[in-house]
Amino acid sequence: MFERPRSGERALLVRIGFGAQVDPEDLQEFQQLAVSAGAEPVATVTGRRERPDPRYFVGSGKAEEIKASAEAHEAQVILVDHALSPSQERNLEQLTGRRVLDRNGLILDIFAQRARSFEGKLEVELAQLRHIGSRLVRGWSHLERQKGGIGMRGPGETQLETDRRLIAQRVRLLSRRLEKIRQQRETGRQMRAEIPVPSLALVGYTNAGKSTLFRALTGADAYIADQLFATLDPTVRRITLPGGTLVVAADTVGFIRELPHELVAAFQSTLTEAREATMLLHVVDASDPRRDEHIAQVNEVLAQIGAQAIPQILVYNKIDRLDRAPGVERGPEGNVTAVWISAGRRQGLDVLNGAIAERLSRLARSARVRLPPSAGALRSRLYAARVVREERSGEDGSIELAVELPDEEILALARTPGVQILEPQRRAPRVEFEDTLT
Repeated sequence: MFERPRSGERALLVRIGFGAQVDPEDLQEFQQLAVSAGAEPVATVTGRRERPDPRYFVGSGKAEEIKASAEAHEAQVILVDHALSPSQERNLEQLTGRRVLDRNGLILDIFAQRARSFEGKLEVELAQLRHIGSRLVRGWSHLERQKGGIGMRGPGETQLETDRRLIAQRVRLLSRRLEKIRQQRETGRQMRAEIPVPSLALVGYTNAGKSTLFRALTGADAYIADQLFATLDPTVRRITLPGGTLVVAADTVGFIRELPHELVAAFQSTLTEAREATMLLHVVDASDPRRDEHIAQVNEVLAQIGAQAIPQILVYNKIDRLDRAPGVERGPEGNVTAVWISAGRRQGLDVLNGAIAERLSRLARSARVRLPPSAGALRSRLYAARVVREERSGEDGSIELAVELPDEEILALARTPGVQILEPQRRAPRVEFEDTLT
């Protein structure tokens, strides 16, 4: 039985085109994934098939070619840019004598390296255990079942069954811990909702420049690197927009094509920031020839997490590579739909801030809010958020405030005990900056 190697960085990359030739852009992205994981690509094997092979995924002839190439280039690990079944992964390992990692396993490995927060590490471990648990099918020599016969019977539980049981126990433990953390995070989110500050979530394809933009907007010491999945753990900061409007901005994990479903399910901490945001800043690498395809793939993931209906502004980043000026684009109703900037060179940030302020103002309602005499702390928070436009005192000691808030923030106030919402009305849009689109 083949014993899996424990380490190795020299990697052979495998990419198969089904029904068509391999797209060079897809292969280049996979190479970036391998480098981001710390591998050193030494060779690439490509091919074309009509459908996956049940045994090796790539077909027996291509599997022999992979084995020969790995031996010729002294590759220590084989990385396959597809999702392999446990049996396909195991068969390739047995044939080549080398560790085989599919696309999902590679992304999980990168996430394990990038996670910094306690919650992020738990989420990565949970996703890894669920991925590994499906592959405990005689993949390691020490997991062989006990043999029968006199003197050869096991103690009642095989090593394979023991490992499965231990993994299941660890999964339950991690799930309970994460649920407790999520409850704490939800409590904090509800407390922030009592302070009605609009929230922004930066989303986009990985390596589009979200963290660079986040640092430029907030001044936060966000980690920046020219690599895939440089940021995993959500970072939240407050910023002040033109006109004095306060907003909360959150940097989130980058998306990628064929993002493993177990990661979408596991990384609720960062994805919830996008799902609960007032507005999304969808950051796009304007210089990428496949930017439209990446936009569609990000929107697909947003739909998976229930964030497809949240208003968004497309932020076309890296315009310095296109030699074009900052500017904005508007839709048929006059709403800002896109902004062109360069976060790295801090070009167009004032245009973006103005666009965010205008778009949020169009989402806001003017409403009169009646607070009980005991709600002095809430009154102070509303003033701190700069959303109060007028105040009156009632004969019974109550306080009436004229505020301007998004619908969801008004609803959050309406759920606060003792608070009454009076006469909500849609505010007329107000332009707070000049277009600079040329």
